[in-house]
Amino acid sequence: MGIGNSSVLGINGLGRIGKLTVWHHVARKAFGSLVVNIGRQAGSSLTDIAHYLERDSTYGRLQQYLYGCRSDAVIGDISENDDTIMIDGLPVRFLRTSRNPAEIDWLAHDVRLVVDTTGRFLDPTLPGDEPKGSLRGHLLAGAEKVIASAPFKIKDSRQPMPEDAVTTVMGINDADFDPRRHRIISNASCTTTCLAHMIKPLLNHFGPSKILTASMATVHAATVSQAVLDRLPKSGKTDLRKNRSIMNNIILTSTGAGKALRWVIPEMEHIGFIAESVRIPTSSGSLIILVVNLHEELTGEPIRREIINDVYRRGAKDDSNGYLHYTDK
Repeated sequence: MGIGNSSVLGINGLGRIGKLTVWHHVARKAFGSLVVNIGRQAGSSLTDIAHYLERDSTYGRLQQYLYGCRSDAVIGDISENDDTIMIDGLPVRFLRTSRNPAEIDWLAHDVRLVVDTTGRFLDPTLPGDEPKGSLRGHLLAGAEKVIASAPFKIKDSRQPMPEDAVTTVMGINDADFDPRRHRIISNASCTTTCLAHMIKPLLNHFGPSKILTASMATVHAATVSQAVLDRLPKSGKTDLRKNRSIMNNIILTSTGAGKALRWVIPEMEHIGFIAESVRIPTSSGSLIILVVNLHEELTGEPIRREIINDVYRRGAKDDSNGYLHYTDK
């Protein structure tokens, strides 16, 4: 699927990931225009949506993100009649009617590629006409391909991964993407991306047979699923930890990074792996602590700190894409 300046990118959802996706593509200018589906009324006018897009509590103002601290505003030409905003010369249209992907008329807006940032539609096995909505609904509505901004979650464990779905991490297995076959793509998560780039150099150096077990813990920023203040759990909920205030607690929770890692690096299927997550009161950032149990030959060179560091030094040097960095600082 070719991308050009005349192409239109569809974005479903305008939460944190949706907003930063808009920022990213305003900066890249790889698409001629954007169509953003909010699926509901927001604020009292399109001006309120523009106000939300222009500011971010973590990254500051959009114009500073693009051009530095002395730059002028980049949002203008707000048209309530056309539901459009001009952002740094890029037209962005907003849809505020349908929340079910199958009911978003992407075809009418010439959208061929959709990025779903809602986090609600993650099961690639559900049909397009699923009453509560699904990723395939975007295809039913006229899109040719859809990218999920989070890892797939297949609710029925008996269901295999569909032939037209793939999980990729750039710099690890992006060559697995077949544009002729794959219509539903997940780029996993920030945790899986980081973890894959930590595991891959070890696999390349030692081989999968030398890695007996591995475990990781991610110290992770807060997400929208957590409570600002303590709250009662919803009916039927058994995990009470996310109902505690994120501003005052370090909260243990689960992560799907281990399962997603096996989709990205198949060799991990035969290696015992445990993944845990700890949420802390920050708005951005993630730190992974990786522990690996290696099989060491009695007659060979002992596996010491410097050998491991050198694995990553060489891995970063050989990474022509620049995804992996090594530093002693």
